[in-house]
Amino acid sequence: MNVMAKAEKKISSAFIYFFGSFGGILFGYDIGVMTGALPFLQADWHLENAASLVGWITSAVMFGAIFGGALAGQLSDKFGRRKMILMSAIVFMVFSVLSGVSPDMGEASAYYLIIVRMLLGLAVGAASALVPAYMSEMAPAKARGRLSGLNQTMIVSGMLLSYVVDFLLKDLPGEWAWRLMLGLAAVPALILFLGVLRLPESPRFLLRKGDEAQARKVLSYIRKNPAEIDQELASIKETAKEERQANQKTSWSTLFSGKYRYLVIAGVGVAAFQQFQGANAIFYYIPLIVQKATGQAASSNLMWPIVQGVILVVGSLVYMWIADKFNRRTLLMVGGAVMGLSFILPAVINWMMPNMNPMTIVVFLCIYVAFYSFTWAPLTWVLVGEIFPLAIRGRASGLASSFNWIGSWLVGLIFPIMTASMPQEAVFAIFGIICILGVIFVKTCVPETRGHTLEEIEEQGTNHGRVKASNPES
Repeated sequence: MNVMAKAEKKISSAFIYFFGSFGGILFGYDIGVMTGALPFLQADWHLENAASLVGWITSAVMFGAIFGGALAGQLSDKFGRRKMILMSAIVFMVFSVLSGVSPDMGEASAYYLIIVRMLLGLAVGAASALVPAYMSEMAPAKARGRLSGLNQTMIVSGMLLSYVVDFLLKDLPGEWAWRLMLGLAAVPALILFLGVLRLPESPRFLLRKGDEAQARKVLSYIRKNPAEIDQELASIKETAKEERQANQKTSWSTLFSGKYRYLVIAGVGVAAFQQFQGANAIFYYIPLIVQKATGQAASSNLMWPIVQGVILVVGSLVYMWIADKFNRRTLLMVGGAVMGLSFILPAVINWMMPNMNPMTIVVFLCIYVAFYSFTWAPLTWVLVGEIFPLAIRGRASGLASSFNWIGSWLVGLIFPIMTASMPQEAVFAIFGIICILGVIFVKTCVPETRGHTLEEIEEQGTNHGRVKASNPES
């Protein structure tokens, strides 16, 4: 068997993990690109005083992603993770180009761009649901935190790439700058498509469809020890057998049945809190935040997004270093507490010292981004990828992704409206309170998953009452 596995081995594990997580680049690029494109788009289409329209243009991708995540998660249970990632890359390419060639038709142009970006959001949402599920099913339990963290590294690398592209294009004529910024998103989508053509399907999906031979072959690419392959196959098959014996028919109501409710609430809750904590307000609007704080034009503040992007990338690398050394819950609670204080303290300082340096809030935002980058940012997707049982993984991952995008959409939509009607410090203080609520949620509702196989996590969820009674930290 070992000789046969070696003879069949044609795809390196590094290739699988790299392109398996590359979908995060698409996710990240489109999160970041509007940060630099928006000031030029506002000037080109005279939207400086149209806060609600600016909010809709910015958040349209997230609105589409709400449905893309749920739809892709459900379809991936039927057609496989790999095929749906390929489809997402195609959709992303098409609508990125259509965004860049938006016609100049007055007010109708804004509505065209909103609709196109909603459709683009279907692919962004799909990637956010599919990549964590695929990576968690390919990675061994002992390295799943680190390898699943590759998704976050790809996301923030995509964001940094978009910030750099925005900065390099900022001296072009305004009507060309924002179009190229949006249209160039098609390039990483094409790279993803070409890479995923060679990727194998998830072994867990293959076994679920009854193709044990192909599942064994895929595991031989990414597991060194034949005994480990046999053990993992046996574990997956046992779980699948129990599901067949129970004759389960999964539906949306199944997610909240007694057997699955605990883990679904935990995973979906963490995904929702990640966005309602306000991170994307920084990522989408940092030039406008600095403009409001200092009075400098937003289009001249495009170096700040790059600073944020570098912090995010460094943080993602820090996470990969510490991922499997600390409990998931510990990192989430420490990170959430510091993030909350980073948002609340500027409001407190401004109340005590009304003449506070306006850049103080930007310094605290950098502290927020630093802690977010190696805690909530990567761990949300690690948990989403590993916490849901096999029978509902695709559907539940899609639901978690949709709740994540609902938060992202609402933050992107209402932030410019909120800052137009109240001080920035007050807006961020509200997000700070949500961060603290997220810490309480993790403490009371989220189990520890580090070092457990996916099957052990499922068993832990099924018997969570007994487990928590004997081991409160779990």
